[in-house]
Amino acid sequence: MPSATPKPPRRQPKITIHHHEPNPEKAFRAHPASASIADAEYFSILARATNDAVRDWNVKAGTLAWRHGLETLLGFGISAGAGKIGFWIDHIHPDDLERIQEGLHQTLAGPEELWTGEYRFRHADGRWIHIFERALILRSAETRVVSSMMDVTERKQLQTQVCRSQRMDAFGQLAGGVAHDFNNFLTTILGYSDLLLSEKTVHGQVASHISEIRDSADRASALTNQLLAFSRRQALEPRVLEVNSIITNLERSLLRLLGENIAIECRLHQLKQGAHVKADAGQLTQIVLNLAVNARDAMRQGGRLTIATSVLRVRAGEEPTCAGGDFLPGEYVAISLTDNGSGMTDEVKARLFEPFFTTKEAAGRNGLGLATTYGIVKQSGGSIAVESVLGQGTTFRIFLPRVAAPPPPIHKRRDPAKRLIGSETILVLEDEKSVRRLSVRVLRKLGYAVLEAACGDDAKRLLARNGGRKIDLLLTDMMMPEISGRTFADWLGLTSPRTRVIFISGYLEESMHPGDRREPGMGFLPKPFTAHQLAAKVREALDGKKVGG
Repeated sequence: MPSATPKPPRRQPKITIHHHEPNPEKAFRAHPASASIADAEYFSILARATNDAVRDWNVKAGTLAWRHGLETLLGFGISAGAGKIGFWIDHIHPDDLERIQEGLHQTLAGPEELWTGEYRFRHADGRWIHIFERALILRSAETRVVSSMMDVTERKQLQTQVCRSQRMDAFGQLAGGVAHDFNNFLTTILGYSDLLLSEKTVHGQVASHISEIRDSADRASALTNQLLAFSRRQALEPRVLEVNSIITNLERSLLRLLGENIAIECRLHQLKQGAHVKADAGQLTQIVLNLAVNARDAMRQGGRLTIATSVLRVRAGEEPTCAGGDFLPGEYVAISLTDNGSGMTDEVKARLFEPFFTTKEAAGRNGLGLATTYGIVKQSGGSIAVESVLGQGTTFRIFLPRVAAPPPPIHKRRDPAKRLIGSETILVLEDEKSVRRLSVRVLRKLGYAVLEAACGDDAKRLLARNGGRKIDLLLTDMMMPEISGRTFADWLGLTSPRTRVIFISGYLEESMHPGDRREPGMGFLPKPFTAHQLAAKVREALDGKKVGG
């Protein structure tokens, strides 16, 4: 039997095993020695692309090596001081230092390899920047912390702005609701006070007491108007105004308000066609007064307040040269107030427009002045900016959209002896019982025939029972349950197109459903109103030409 030929041994496949370095410290230390120039350039490019600062801290020796970004991100040149961990510690904001040190110590004491922290760091130019730091802990005989420091100042500012805006909006919604309900109570107090004071039998001490009640209600009304202005729900009556005329009319009032130790300098625009805005005259005046009072309080030893007006033109794709929010292309009228007072810190400036925030301890300050200003400006479609340097002064700038000049006014001769009485038929539609009863009582006392209803359905049934009685005027609240005042007015207009309408409300129309808002030219009486204001508005509506009729 022939012997079998032995088979050649099977060839084993060649397997290459790559051993991954389990110790990141060894890998980190081995790499620089074996790295090629291309690798070094690659990592340098990465650092430049992110603009991060890279630091290497030897924990035991307390030394600090800056691999990148000490100058480009933080503004410091290479020096002996920057090579010690004390340099990093000394430049962390005092309010953040304890938290950052505690977090680092806990990480170093535990098994974790990664640490992150966010803190404020003083730049070489003195300003505070927000840093987000990510670190790798390399544990060995000489523990090291290698980290990258990212500047997140812009992101942090945006987050703060969003949070502040959300907080102010939430407060505004609450304030607007409370103020609206409170205005109903004030309308009743003011109205009945006027009715009592109009009685011939009310005089002497009783009349004096009623007058005190009425004056207190007036002051309360001013406070609710501030709340509504802050919440941007105040019922404004905007009209076209020339800004220079507002400042000129205020000049004497400002002199009395600021006192003798503060000089006022006006630098008003010299445009022949003027600089017009569409705003509520009273509220624009209030803005200037609020900012002037703020400036006065910053110049306790005297100083100078400079008021300037100008026009800012923003073209498409162009960034305005001054801060003040987001600007759409167009023209804006700018009003600025600059003082050379004490200025303010960044912390104060960040909270400046928050409601009830104040640095003033004087009695009677409710902290609503600048919050109210902010609300009025935003409600008027504008923006407000503030620049301040501690010890040097503050500048507030208000930007409002510029509008065309109004046509020349047509003056009508009025009979000064004309009284506010009448005999027409008025339907009062108001769900708030106290306001409805007051309105009915005032109008009946003036001689009008008055029908009243608490809601739209009740009003429809009332008109049906009265056999289609002619209604000369509808006085209706704008916001009511079931059916809005505007919806009922439209329904009534189908059967009685000559009926005039006055809407009453304490809310800003922008907070209503678009279908419930009034059209330009429709009569409007904001709450709270007095008996005289109600009588005058009713007579004005009945005597005037019906818009669209």
